[in-house]
Amino acid sequence: MKTYRIAAIPGDGIGSEVISAGVEALTACAKRDGGFTFAFDHFDWGSERYKKTGAFMPDNGRDLIKTHDAILFGSAGAPDVPDHVTLWGLRLAICQPFDQYANVRPTRILPGIVSPLRNVSGPELDWVIVRENSEGEYAGVGGRVHRGLPEEVATDVSMFTRAGVARIMRFAFALARSRPRKFLTVVTKSNAQRHAMVMWDEIAAEVAREFPDVTWDKMLVDAMTMRMTLKPETLDTIVATNLHADILSDLAAALAGSLGIAPTANLNPERQFPSMFEPIHGSAFDITGKGIANPIGTFWSSVMMLEHLGEPSAAARLMRAIEKVTADKSLHTPDLGGKARTADVTKAVCDALAGDNQDD
Repeated sequence: MKTYRIAAIPGDGIGSEVISAGVEALTACAKRDGGFTFAFDHFDWGSERYKKTGAFMPDNGRDLIKTHDAILFGSAGAPDVPDHVTLWGLRLAICQPFDQYANVRPTRILPGIVSPLRNVSGPELDWVIVRENSEGEYAGVGGRVHRGLPEEVATDVSMFTRAGVARIMRFAFALARSRPRKFLTVVTKSNAQRHAMVMWDEIAAEVAREFPDVTWDKMLVDAMTMRMTLKPETLDTIVATNLHADILSDLAAALAGSLGIAPTANLNPERQFPSMFEPIHGSAFDITGKGIANPIGTFWSSVMMLEHLGEPSAAARLMRAIEKVTADKSLHTPDLGGKARTADVTKAVCDALAGDNQDD
């Protein structure tokens, strides 16, 4: 029997609550499937560790997790630690050295959840956003000089490489090819950013020739926000830069009903390093400890992890359990307008897994 080693990193805030729920659901999923098991290694990396030791993880942290089959990550960020310190000290400190360059964020309206968009239900909103996850606006190139003086200067340089753009374009076109509509939208801002984003457009056109069966179009990022809200049915697979996709995917999650349901996969497609799976909702310190965090985003991220691990039947079973639970409005957490607690939703998903007799 195959045993998958998973590095569980709760991080901050509600991270411990949703990762605990995720571990419970994945364990129930493995028990129901019977063909594999999980071994979870837990790491207390986060802001509390930073405040005590000056580091979010130990110097050999990546060595401790680089041989795991996958990483289940909760959240990063605390009110009393600057956000950029947290991001670069933990999440990006894993993503970038592990070359998790393809950030994949599916979005659709799950059963029982109402979109804030007018007259829109599930079929009109079924997207996958592919975010370039290793360079671009988050390359980390820049600096500050003459701090505190009137002539102080700060720069953040957006860095795009031909290799980096080409590989995310190939990934996005291949993903679009695997979906029924075979349609990709390339998000850009080449009207104003006349160097890097023009190269982005040119490489998209070059890569498109390798995928003649995929239809594609191009959209300026500002116009894209309008298209997402007014014409959601015209979109399917979307690829965008690190910053643009970061913003658009939060909009997409809100349009689907809540940030609490949205998943993320940070993939190293070549599998030279473990990939990392996380909900997008953040640490949410305003509800930490109240037991009302929505675990659906973690469960859906776990679906993506199961798919990545090569367990499609288990992934489909967990997704069916999620949809069965979201269809019951008595099991909606407060972010969805309900009164259910994290434990209620987790138990319901585990019960649905145990009772699923469908074979895939």
